[in-house]
Amino acid sequence: MADGSRAISRDTSERRREITTMIRARGSVQVAALSDIFNVSMQTIRKDLQYLEGRGVATRAYGGAISTEVVNAPVEPAIETKRASHPEAKERVGKLAAGMVGPGDSIMLDSGTTTLQIARFLPDDEDLTVVTNDLDILTVLAQKRKIKIVMLGGELRRRNMAFYGAQTVAALDDLLLDKLFLGVDGLDIERGVTTHHEPEAQLNRRMVETAREVIAVTDASKFGKICLHRIIDVADLDALITDTGAPAYIDEAADRLGFRLHKA
Repeated sequence: MADGSRAISRDTSERRREITTMIRARGSVQVAALSDIFNVSMQTIRKDLQYLEGRGVATRAYGGAISTEVVNAPVEPAIETKRASHPEAKERVGKLAAGMVGPGDSIMLDSGTTTLQIARFLPDDEDLTVVTNDLDILTVLAQKRKIKIVMLGGELRRRNMAFYGAQTVAALDDLLLDKLFLGVDGLDIERGVTTHHEPEAQLNRRMVETAREVIAVTDASKFGKICLHRIIDVADLDALITDTGAPAYIDEAADRLGFRLHKA
């Protein structure tokens, strides 16, 4: 019995060493893939990742884990900090994005201080439908008399004054929208569009599925930042709206990956 326990311990230690090597080499791993590679249950892999998280090797993310060396934006700023950050650039981006909304469009505004600026500049058109989960955006839109507003329900997250949860995701099941304006916490060409909050990432991925066109909106400060939870790859964007402070490599990425780039 003792020999068997030592063998299991050695197997576990060896597996965790190999997973550590994979995380550091790849930047991230997925539970399902590791389960297949090592021929153990996904529950066992989750325990391994929990152990490695406790050792500072990785941080668990949706469906797997990401290397602590990769995550460079680990703390979500308070909403007051977000509102005060780069307001002029966000206003320019919001105004440009609002100008891309045409008569009869149905659009979704993701939560965020940049998408809030889009709401400010939207024309008050009775043929325009706006769907959102953001309480501040709702407040701005409610001041317009003609726009049709659809508010997604759920549980209010006071840290960013937006609604999340299963009810929020379920509300999207019967919606088909023309455009999604997706807010950004981090955007890295290799790691994709990311956010701090896992339920937000889950909701955003469902939002992407409902829209014919996915447009990311962000000021230049978000480029190169990587948050814990990935939403989509940059290549999955139809367009990106940012400001003139965006790094030069974004132009090259737009050409290579095939998304439209607009700078305000």
